[in-house]
Amino acid sequence: MRVADKPRVALYYAPPATSAWWREGCDWLGRDPENGRETATPVHAVTHAPRRYGWHATLIAPFHLAPGVEPADVLACARAWAASVPRFEMPVQPAEMGRFVALRPAVAGDDDTLRTLAADALQALRAVRAMPSRESIERRIVDGMSARQIELLREWGYPYVFDEYRFHMTLSDSLDDANARASIVSEWMRRIETLGPLPMHGAALFIEPEPGAPFTLWQRLPFNNAQDVVA
Repeated sequence: MRVADKPRVALYYAPPATSAWWREGCDWLGRDPENGRETATPVHAVTHAPRRYGWHATLIAPFHLAPGVEPADVLACARAWAASVPRFEMPVQPAEMGRFVALRPAVAGDDDTLRTLAADALQALRAVRAMPSRESIERRIVDGMSARQIELLREWGYPYVFDEYRFHMTLSDSLDDANARASIVSEWMRRIETLGPLPMHGAALFIEPEPGAPFTLWQRLPFNNAQDVVA
């Protein structure tokens, strides 16, 4: 894999590599970001954006490394954080989020759990993330942003963190067609009946080798499995 001098790194939730959830999501989007394999799918035309990022839910949005930080430093921080996170299972459901469709927690309380999880990760990796320039941040302020989102953008370089964070696994591009969105929701309601709850067993570091390139799964980060050990 060719990597630019200043690649972007992201911390994502990704289902276990051997799970049906990983295979199902990668097959739906048409690309496996771990092995690079691409496949044509019936929904290929409406999954362009999520296909580039890979099957995931964002915990920390893509960032450049802080001055003096090496990829090994990011990996060490991320591994230490992941080792402190207990594994759990989470029921999910498909939902419309504006004009795109995504998987969301099916139980309201899980949103709070995941918001805390993402906030802890952001704090743990704070020292290895480069902040965007002031000019770049101001350019990202757009109509419709709340005062709180603008505050978070200026402090953290991204507006959807802490209380503004929403766990979601994107299933489609932005779609104007309400019937198309409803069809995807219906299809994934059916699939979830077979797949069961989402295994929250680990996170992963993804890397964008060069600007605009598809993100690649770089390193998996297993969560603590102490609760799985029988004394």
